[in-house]
Amino acid sequence: MNRPTARHPSPSLRSVSSHPSPHPHPSVGRRSAGRWGSPRASEAERGGGWAQTTHRGAAAIALVLATAGCTSAVEGPSPSSSKPEPGTLRILASSELVDMTPVLDQVRKDTGIKVEPTYIGTLDAVDLLAKGRTKGAYDAVWLSSNDYLHLDPGAARQVVSETPVMSSPLAIGVKAATVRKLGWKPEDVTWADIEKAVHSGGLTYGMTDPSRSNSGFSTLVSVASGLSDAQSALTDADVRKATPRLTEFFKGQKLTSGSSGWLAQAYDRRGDVDALLNYESVLKSRKDLTVIRPRDGVVTADYPLSSLTNTSREVREDVRRLTEALRTPAAQKLITERTLRRPVVPSVRPAAGLDTTRRRELPFPGSRSVADGLLDSYENKLRRPSRTVYVLDTSGSMGEDGRLGRLKKALTDLTGDFREREEVTLMPFGSAVKSVRTHVVRPEDPRAGLDAIRRDTRALTAEGDTAIYTSLQKAYEQLGADDDTFTSVVLMTDGENTEGASPAEFDGFYGRLSADERRIPVFPILFGDSDRGELEHIAELTGGRLFDAQKGSLDGAFKEIRGYQ
Repeated sequence: MNRPTARHPSPSLRSVSSHPSPHPHPSVGRRSAGRWGSPRASEAERGGGWAQTTHRGAAAIALVLATAGCTSAVEGPSPSSSKPEPGTLRILASSELVDMTPVLDQVRKDTGIKVEPTYIGTLDAVDLLAKGRTKGAYDAVWLSSNDYLHLDPGAARQVVSETPVMSSPLAIGVKAATVRKLGWKPEDVTWADIEKAVHSGGLTYGMTDPSRSNSGFSTLVSVASGLSDAQSALTDADVRKATPRLTEFFKGQKLTSGSSGWLAQAYDRRGDVDALLNYESVLKSRKDLTVIRPRDGVVTADYPLSSLTNTSREVREDVRRLTEALRTPAAQKLITERTLRRPVVPSVRPAAGLDTTRRRELPFPGSRSVADGLLDSYENKLRRPSRTVYVLDTSGSMGEDGRLGRLKKALTDLTGDFREREEVTLMPFGSAVKSVRTHVVRPEDPRAGLDAIRRDTRALTAEGDTAIYTSLQKAYEQLGADDDTFTSVVLMTDGENTEGASPAEFDGFYGRLSADERRIPVFPILFGDSDRGELEHIAELTGGRLFDAQKGSLDGAFKEIRGYQ
């Protein structure tokens, strides 16, 4: 199963008809599956319509996506079951591409092609492809990169063509004061320089979760390549060689996230983190960071638009027309100016401020075994361990409509996703907290901790009223401050607060916590008859994010939160 695949051409040149394909899902006995031709100039250049789309519109859309409660895509998005109208393309797209909405609106005006996007994490999209769950539901996929996809034969077989639309290299954005303190010249910085700064305590950073986010995995590949001195695609030997240095490097990671939007919000809220690792386009949109592309190379996202095997000739023709429209000089100019991604059409210059100095392009791992091993090592050895309290509503109403059974199933399934060294506390509540049971997934015997969590889950019963705020207070008291872990609270409730502390009392309690304790986010899950406004307030107050299991599934919401823990 773990066999190498043929490498493909440079992303800037690739426009292929088929691929053997892709993708791992890391697992240390954890997840069973999961995350794991030059177009012609066209009529899109007519009339100057492109230039009239404003950046404010794209920024507003991105802000909505970053702050709104999100339905889970892990279990599979739910596109319209009705047959799409002629000229409408149902596209499974990386979540960061929400900022392309104004561009797609202009494409519709110019070509008549309407795009119905469903936004999802890149690696979760690959998982859906591999499971064959895109058939009949989508006409195309548009991911930040297909490199991960190319490692999974099941997913690759679903793709029949792909053409890059734009590009953005990985980079590190560093506070100007930190650059000065380190004495860095941005054009000369290497991964070894960044490692040295982390080791000396002079640099801390945030990055997205490599097991959910392509920017996070690209970061992991770039760092591993740079610190192992690999001269070609990473091998298992390279990963083993780099592991001691990677262990030190990831001690500097203070923030993790399942999305770039939330990562930026957490970074701003904390204020004590020096840098962010993400795509250049994301970092360049901020005026407070010096954006550095390490001199010894990075991985680049090329955003290929890909047709699917199960579609008709007519649909594939529409995908081709859409691709051509996006690659016209007018569209490429708009894309680079509004999103700060780089054009792939040579005649179009990158937006002002984008460094045009050449940098080494690091190759993606050439085999699934290397990708799996790298992710496994990161999750279970390299990164800070997770520490989470699950505050679980088991009031009387949870006994209705099979709600308690759904909760038990979701938690039981989630045990396959817990990492080694992770600390998990189950805190079921009704009129008050019913019990506090803490388990650790120890590397020497992970099954013991996981089995204990499953036993506690089976023992849950539904009774009592709903003391949300009193239970949250108990969770914070249980956790305390801990700078050596990624610490969070997950709140699942199916109703409104009816017992114990009031919202105002919890606000006061939270305000009296230490600065370190106030950095612990709460991730509420909207479920059953819970109050959206109540849960949104909790997420906003604590710096968390709301997840919607009313529109999606409870299983999916729990799994999606994993990217933030």
